[in-house]
Amino acid sequence: MKKLVMALAAGAAAIAYGAAPAAAQDKTKACWIYVGPIGDFGYSYQHHQGLLDVEEHFGDKVETAYLESVPEGADAERALERFARSGCDIIFATSFGFMDPVQKVAAKFPDIKFEHATGFKRDHPNVATYNSRFHEGRYVQGVIAAKMSEKGVAGYIASFPIPEVVMGINAFMLGAQSVNPDFQVKIVWANTWFDAGKEADAAKALLDQGVDIITQHTDSTAPLQVAADRGIKGFGQASDMIKFAPETQLTSIVDDWGPYYIERVQAVMDGTWEQQDVWGGMKDGHVVMAPYTNMPGDVKAAAEAIEAKIKDEGFNPFTGPVYKQDGTLWLEEGQVAPDGEVLSMNFYIKGIDDKLPN
Repeated sequence: MKKLVMALAAGAAAIAYGAAPAAAQDKTKACWIYVGPIGDFGYSYQHHQGLLDVEEHFGDKVETAYLESVPEGADAERALERFARSGCDIIFATSFGFMDPVQKVAAKFPDIKFEHATGFKRDHPNVATYNSRFHEGRYVQGVIAAKMSEKGVAGYIASFPIPEVVMGINAFMLGAQSVNPDFQVKIVWANTWFDAGKEADAAKALLDQGVDIITQHTDSTAPLQVAADRGIKGFGQASDMIKFAPETQLTSIVDDWGPYYIERVQAVMDGTWEQQDVWGGMKDGHVVMAPYTNMPGDVKAAAEAIEAKIKDEGFNPFTGPVYKQDGTLWLEEGQVAPDGEVLSMNFYIKGIDDKLPN
């Protein structure tokens, strides 16, 4: 098996080539670009676990390459084009901000398959999109937070004000309000996906404001570790971060990308790949909850019950009645939010005392 490891050098993408085996042209080449380092032990780390699953599943039938810490924007476009020219058969672009670069490069290389995670644009027939219903896990975390918090106040470190992040904040709050209607969430916008220093500072600021639960939609382990240092409970992000807070992590949303990546690489091999838009959740195995730890048995049982309700009964966290932040009714009693409205969510629900940044 040959892996081409790609790294950023002085802000530009650089490819390190190994000696190609004689039969390399017979392999299917699958490539990934990550917004953060694979050592973030969060979002990019978990996508890389999916790459490793592909290698384990296909063995010598596949060749893989990856590029980590790719900034969103022009750098992503250059990285994608270099991948395309290097012979990749399928390219997985794993961050929301890679969306427009994917469309531009896909137009130039119609024979290469492009897959964009968390995006919605499919301007060309060789572009597919995939996403996970992370908000299902955040609803469960909200339930746990409300049951575990003595002060009724959680701190939430957010990355960017895009629908994926906003829906997660809202789902967390709805889960908490199902237990404690007066629950509060304090939000700090870090304006980054991965910056351990900024994330740590955000966690400290929230803890200094008196929150006694920490959660995040940023990718480093720093917030969880800062909370652990102060003996405050918290939630991991994207992967199981329990080894960084063994006595304080309550659970974590785990993004399991491996089965999807295997399925799509197989489709390229079989010549059956088609454009699609996938939004998988708990019942699909895309969103997995890490073990429920450091909580009483009744809280664990409540979390397991909500998880089962989502997986087995199809419960949607965005089920009415739900009011918007301004008090207007969004969902009537029993009404379920259409996927399109959730995927384009750009408002807070009632109870969140914060203003969305522009």
